[in-house]
Amino acid sequence: MTSEQEQAIARKGRHISLVIAGTIVLWLVATLFVGPAVGLPGRYALLFDFAALGGLIYAVVNIIQLWRMRRDSQG
Repeated sequence: MTSEQEQAIARKGRHISLVIAGTIVLWLVATLFVGPAVGLPGRYALLFDFAALGGLIYAVVNIIQLWRMRRDSQG
């Protein structure tokens, strides 16, 4: 495995971790603080949930891509 491949794998891993952490933090802020502070009805919480689900699905797709990158670079 070359240094360039290792850097690409590390960069993708950092990207995935930031997406997961950012998604969860934004979801928590939206559902626990912003929604009640603005007085949004409970049905709007479902929109926040779907947005978070979309972010986490994006992260899972990227994790699969990262797994394939690592597998291809090893053999």
